[in-house]
Amino acid sequence: MSKEKIIIKNAILIVLMIGGFFLISKALGLEGNPYLRFLNLIFVLIGIRQAVKTNVEVNNVTGYAKNAGVAFGTSIIGVLLSTLGVLIYIEFIDPEFLSTMNNSFLIGGDVSIFELLFTLVIEGIASSVVGSLIVMQFYKNHGKSEI
Repeated sequence: MSKEKIIIKNAILIVLMIGGFFLISKALGLEGNPYLRFLNLIFVLIGIRQAVKTNVEVNNVTGYAKNAGVAFGTSIIGVLLSTLGVLIYIEFIDPEFLSTMNNSFLIGGDVSIFELLFTLVIEGIASSVVGSLIVMQFYKNHGKSEI
């Protein structure tokens, strides 16, 4: 499987997990709870781990730099697609969600949709970098036979 397919497949996995969790939270009336947003990092970690694991097992790539590239690529694309999902949700499904986000202590204040998206992208990229480094600590000294 090509590196690009692994990245896209697992980025979509991240988006589906984050989106599914949001829809479950919405159904339970918890979409305004800012603490639940921290769980998105877990979904990013799962997607990154799966991408690196696939790259190691299927492509026999055990080099740190190459797997780190897969990890970063997967997480960044996943975050960007998730942010696009937030934009679509606010613009076409629930415009009032912007005010819910504005009332969150994590956003705080009266921000525009573009400021919110910028904040989400920066927050997502930070979690992507941290998540990729966390996952790569596991894979840095392991060969294919050990994983």
